[in-house]
This record gives sequence, structure tokens and C-alpha cells, in this order.
Amino acid sequence: MGMVTTTDGTEIYYKDWGSGQPLVFSHGWPLSADDWDTQMMFFLLNGYRVIAHDRRGHGRSTQTSDGHDMDHYADDLLAVVEHLDLHDAVHIGHSTGGGEVTRYLARHGQSRVARAVLISSVPPLMVKTAANPGGTPKSVFDGFQEQVATNRANFYRDVASGPFYGYNRPGAKPSQAIIDNWWRQGMMGGAKASYDGIVAFSQTDFTEDLKKISVPVLVMHGDDDQIVPYADAGPLSAKLVQNGTLKTYHGFPHGMPTTEAATINADLLTWLKS
Repeated sequence: MGMVTTTDGTEIYYKDWGSGQPLVFSHGWPLSADDWDTQMMFFLLNGYRVIAHDRRGHGRSTQTSDGHDMDHYADDLLAVVEHLDLHDAVHIGHSTGGGEVTRYLARHGQSRVARAVLISSVPPLMVKTAANPGGTPKSVFDGFQEQVATNRANFYRDVASGPFYGYNRPGAKPSQAIIDNWWRQGMMGGAKASYDGIVAFSQTDFTEDLKKISVPVLVMHGDDDQIVPYADAGPLSAKLVQNGTLKTYHGFPHGMPTTEAATINADLLTWLKS
């Protein structure tokens, strides 16, 4: 583990294990680097160097009141990359982390980057607008913010035990340990970061960012994603990047890197070796 201090004084916590080609993981809202433990162990044992950080305001990073937007997220990721002097890196983002990776590549260039992976990711744009009629109404995200501000512990429990992992589907077999771990990670972070982060992941339009990306991009998305609906996310992102590959998972939920880790890890390894 380590810490890097950003230009505005925020301390960003990171893990850095192993050697070989670096895989850099960006986590989803409102979680932490711990959400990647299964992937980090798998790829570490397959000869890769694995790195994951806690986004500002999340996990063990500074609970700053400011900077909870995609530009700051991208700049913080750059601080980690430069601190570790990473080259030929593969950036892998889940959910909000996919937005972070997209903005990082567009904002800071691809000279240090070999490939990118967007898993169940928020780009191009989540919120419903005139130009994005299939998006989720803003009132839904306003409701999320109200719950974070007034009822965060219960709200996080409801998200983890319901739509995030598809545990609300008929025949689902919820894992209490996975639910508890999601809740633990969420509650480690600051309420202000979680509150502001909802605007960051839902209202940021990544369309132009995606168009700038020329490195190979693997887009992995489940078609039963109840958090980032499939039709207006994965397929569109894969088309907008210059060199995209879409892999669709029938029936997989938003949190598929955890509940379907064996499949996701194997497919990701195959693509990295291709």
C-alpha cells in the first residue's frame, strides 16, 4: 500500500502488488480499491502487476469536501500513474470507474496506456436528456442523493441486497458476505463524496471523450444491469471509441466482476493475451 498527495493536497491511497505489465483498476461508486480484490489476486497470480486506488473521499483516501467530479478523478488517477511511473498500462474501470478511465484517457492522453477495459460502465451518459431519451430520469438520481444525505446506511444495504448484484431477481441466491462487504466499503467513504459522486457519474457526458480514445478498448456489460442499463451504455461506448470490442453477458448484473468473477476474469485474461 501507499499514499500519493495530489496538487490540491488530497491523499490518495493505493495498492501496488507484483511485477509485470501493470493493470490499473478504478472502482465503482461508492466503493474502494477492495472491490477489485478478486481481480487483483487472479491477475497477480497470472504474472501481472496490479494497482488499485481509493478515489478521493472513498475508502482510505482523504475525505475531502471538494473535487468530486470526473476531472478531479482523472487527475488523481494521473497522480498515481506518475508517482508509480507506469508505462504500457491497461486501465480497467467498473461503473463510475469506467467513467474515470474514459476521462483520464481523453484528458491526459494515452502515451502511458496500452489498452483499456470498461466494465458495466457509466459512459456515454446515464441521465435522460433530449439528446439521450433512453437515459434514467434525473429524479431517480435526485432520490439517490436524498437517501445518501438522510439514510445512507440503510440505502447502501438496499442497493447491495437488491439491484447491484441482481439479488432482487427471481431465483437469485444472495450472499450476505458480499452484501456486507459492499456496505463496509461504502460506509468507509465520506457522505459528501458519495453525495457529489452521484452527479459526477450520472450527469457527465463522455461522448467526446470516448471519440478521442484510440487504444484497444474492451467493453464488458451485462444485459440485466439494473444500475447502468445495457442499451444506452455498453453498445454505444464500444461504437464511439476508435477500436472497441463489445462483449455482452446475458443475464449478468451490474456487479458481475464480483458475482461472475470466474467468467469475467477468464475473458479479460484471454483478451489481454490476444
